Amino acid sequence: MSSNTSVVWGHERLRIVLDVSPDGPVGVRSLSDGGRAGNRPQGGGPDEHRPRPAGDRPRATQPLVELLLPGAGRARASHRFSRTAVGVRLLYQGCEQREDGNWHELRLDLRDPQSGLEAEVRLRSAEGVSAFQARTRVTNRGQEPVLLMGVTSFAAALAGACPDRAEVVHAESEWLGESRWTREPLRRHVPDLGLAAHGQDGRGLLAVVSSGTWSTGARLPTGGLVDGEQAWLWQIEHNGAWRWEVGERLDAPYLALLGPTDVDHQWQRRLRPGESFTTVPVSVAVSGGGLEGAAAALTAHRRAIVRPHPDRERLPVVFNDYMNTLMGDPTTAKLLPLVDAAASAGAEVFCVDAGWYDDGGAWWDSVGEWQPSQTRFPDGIEEVLGRIRERGMVAGLWLEPEVIGVRSPMADKLPAQAFLQRGGVRLVEHGRYHLDLRHPRAVAHLDQVVDRLVEDLGVGYFKLDYNIDPGAGTDLDADSAGDGLLEHNRAHLAWLDGVLARHPGLILENCASGAMRMDYALLSRMHLQSTSDQQDFRRYPPIAVAAPMSVLPEQSASWAYPQPDMSDEQVAFALCTGLLGRLYLSGRLDRMRPEQLGRVREAVRVHRELRADLARATPVWPLGLPGWDDDWLALGLRTEAHTYLGVWRREGAAPSVRLELPHLAGRAIDLDVRFPRHLPAWDADWDPRAGALTMVFRGEEPFAARILRLTNHR
Repeated sequence: MSSNTSVVWGHERLRIVLDVSPDGPVGVRSLSDGGRAGNRPQGGGPDEHRPRPAGDRPRATQPLVELLLPGAGRARASHRFSRTAVGVRLLYQGCEQREDGNWHELRLDLRDPQSGLEAEVRLRSAEGVSAFQARTRVTNRGQEPVLLMGVTSFAAALAGACPDRAEVVHAESEWLGESRWTREPLRRHVPDLGLAAHGQDGRGLLAVVSSGTWSTGARLPTGGLVDGEQAWLWQIEHNGAWRWEVGERLDAPYLALLGPTDVDHQWQRRLRPGESFTTVPVSVAVSGGGLEGAAAALTAHRRAIVRPHPDRERLPVVFNDYMNTLMGDPTTAKLLPLVDAAASAGAEVFCVDAGWYDDGGAWWDSVGEWQPSQTRFPDGIEEVLGRIRERGMVAGLWLEPEVIGVRSPMADKLPAQAFLQRGGVRLVEHGRYHLDLRHPRAVAHLDQVVDRLVEDLGVGYFKLDYNIDPGAGTDLDADSAGDGLLEHNRAHLAWLDGVLARHPGLILENCASGAMRMDYALLSRMHLQSTSDQQDFRRYPPIAVAAPMSVLPEQSASWAYPQPDMSDEQVAFALCTGLLGRLYLSGRLDRMRPEQLGRVREAVRVHRELRADLARATPVWPLGLPGWDDDWLALGLRTEAHTYLGVWRREGAAPSVRLELPHLAGRAIDLDVRFPRHLPAWDADWDPRAGALTMVFRGEEPFAARILRLTNHR
């Protein structure tokens, strides 16, 4: 091998060039979408992945794998996962490329001669998609145990990005205020320190970290870097603790993606000789079409990694009795009129939310057995579930499987080892214990609950909630609390896989108090995502508009909860929030006037017309990513023939707004107001040269919204 050679891998829509050498780390030289002239892989035959001479150019020096050990640390003092001592010592051993159906795969083998650690990096990318998934497997081939304190799933310099121009995209998130995006200069976090004059990389960085098991309880595992039209977007696919970071190196900004670490999450893993550890999966999309181009690529990639399921084609309309309706207090008398009203409106699934198991009225700390209440349902819950099926809907129930209330009978029926614990004491949060799904008794209990409810009661839909966070993890039978939690997280995924293997038609909703666990470890398995628990219909639109940055449109379930005391414009506003995603209905439909219920029925009909396009659409944001307090909000879902456009006007907004739709520039369009049709249409003016739509609201109400369909003329 020459002193500087390259491995080129990818396909027509993705090109990754990796520098390799006998005396330095493997590093990503370039990562591009492959769609532009000169960026496509050359050749493509069986030798495509083999090293090739790279001339005299400087080598990419950001290691592909960063690995932190207590006896090695970092090669240069910093807090970053960039240039760890082991990372710079990992030498190239070989690679293999293969195709598996629609997937292109690359395996790279690396070895550290000092520690005896070997790293196997696996990349895979779906044909035609400018994104890839990555993970790293570390094996101890030495003679002594090694303590891991952090391993990257993927690390790379983002060649072509200029720190002075680049913008970083990231999001804060919390209960009731999910997916609050910020796009700001990288220099706000990493100032220009004149690194070239010092001849060494900097130490500053933006580190985005989530701890515990609310994987999106504070920050989103999705982030991006944008430099003009070049954009990179990434996600960490883990239902627990994670970290991503960006910073500046001498050659370019860098990116490092990780699961749990010692410094952030009390994670350590001891590898004995012959043992291996595999990191959590992560995905990266790249585009020469700006942030929306990268979002389109990551959207396509998400569709490639989700588990096949009939629900992904049918996308049934769900009615749930909770939000601003029964609020966890269901009874037969309350539910039967709602069931009839929901069926009349066109719902296809009816989910009975929290409280169905409660006999005493104070159920929070007694949950865990999941037996139907006898006081709430005097003739049995079968009466309600039977009515749901009689009205042509799938029957659903709310379930919070991972918790056992401290007053639950199950708290004493299961062994102490079936719960997360620290120092021999069961962890308690908000009156609940937390099951440890590494333990077979915990898994057997949950399997028995699900199988009983599906097979005996005919439940075809579960809303899986999750309302506590046990913190750093469990130290029982684990090298560290963080490692115990990681293995529990993985056991949780294995449990979900087992449920779906036994009940392949079962529909699973991912809730977790709205969207506090909105990650693609779970969403690659489950079928729709509650985007929030926000009860104020005026505050919900920015959450719904932002959701497709992190979740597929066909999985984004935003509540639409019209109420009988709302004005016509308010009813329309509330319903529009749910229409450009999985329509997720609630509200007192049973108390509505006939004309109000007719508006709900109209919204359901419109949603059924457009939902076939949801699974093919890519998101666009004509006003940019939404701000929490923005007066005007807009989301577009783009297909080859149509662009579905949702526009929300909130109190205090100017009467008009200009919506940028550059993908339609130079085209004539037909503009059709799809919902609501019974209210006055807004004035609209299309500028084909600029690809911009100006809309003017002539009404007097402070809140109004419309769903439009723009049809292209080629």
